[in-house]
Amino acid sequence: MVEQFTERYLRSIGCSIERSDDHWLVSVPDDIDTEITHGRHTLIRGEGTPDDDDDRTKRLHPESAFFQQLLREAGERSPSGKLSIESESDIESPEWIQNGAVEVQSAQFTPYYDRTAIVVLFRVGIETVSEYQQELLRAIAVDARSEESLPKLAETFLDTTTVETETASDGAVQLTKTDVRPLLETARELLLESVQGQLDDIHREASRAADSEVEEYRQMQQQRILELQEEHSNLSSKINDLSEKINTGDEDSRVRALRERKELKSEYEELDETLNELQERRDSGFPNRQREIRERHSLDVQVTPLTLTEVEYERGEIDFEFIDGSIHQTVTLGYGSGIGVADTVRCSSCERELTEHNPLQTILDGLKCQSCTKER
Repeated sequence: MVEQFTERYLRSIGCSIERSDDHWLVSVPDDIDTEITHGRHTLIRGEGTPDDDDDRTKRLHPESAFFQQLLREAGERSPSGKLSIESESDIESPEWIQNGAVEVQSAQFTPYYDRTAIVVLFRVGIETVSEYQQELLRAIAVDARSEESLPKLAETFLDTTTVETETASDGAVQLTKTDVRPLLETARELLLESVQGQLDDIHREASRAADSEVEEYRQMQQQRILELQEEHSNLSSKINDLSEKINTGDEDSRVRALRERKELKSEYEELDETLNELQERRDSGFPNRQREIRERHSLDVQVTPLTLTEVEYERGEIDFEFIDGSIHQTVTLGYGSGIGVADTVRCSSCERELTEHNPLQTILDGLKCQSCTKER
């Protein structure tokens, strides 16, 4: 999606691109109004190394400074737009038909009414204070009336607005701010649901890093306790030795021993206080240090809508004529231009849902799935 967005935007403002497997050569004409430096640039696909970046060589990946610059500029140029997806567009059979044994003889879509949706392009920034930083780019589509999630429409939008098939039209969004506000919030919630698995993975990695740092700190403090205990024991022995000198030595040696014992006792008391405090912190699990470490490793998720496109599409019914050897059967399903089949279809025998991984296997005596026929 990053490369698709980049190519579409650069070409839309008048840049030319020569593509190869590992890099692109981009020419930015002098008369283009853009923050990108005019002239030729090399865009390296993938993360690359920090040394790759200079005035004319840029990395192209979600976190790169160049891509973030493109996002900001594109959002400022065209924060909203409008797109119509006509019913004449190619009809796509659902995956439970494509991966099955039954063929589609014909498909006829009959649109009944027009619908409106919004497609929001979000930037998701995921980072901790210390180690992790990741940028994601996601498109979320929501029906304006039902607030239904339309993931297929988001895919269609991205495919439709590539540079090869540019059909997006400029135009003001007809939905009002009052209409858009709840839809935008719904889209944001759907976005967070869609990236939750990724957030959980990063959170687990951050938690493991925090646990490791806490354990390393605990071991370091335990070693410090052992050193202080040894020093504490040595001081105690020295004080005892000096006490014997005081009891057995001559007057001069007793005076020196008293003075030295006083100094050592003061040092011993300070050390004893430090050791007791450290042992108490150890026994309670070093709460302050743990809090500091875990705060540094906590996730900060920033969700920013970049563009909003109002999409007009048609909904109605589609008639699929299936053929399985000499058997023919017509099935009518809910359908939308750009969203495909809108109905959940189940096996007429076992009631399992027909999916990509459990496709239609036969139309003999109803629509029957692969799982059902394998069990016989």
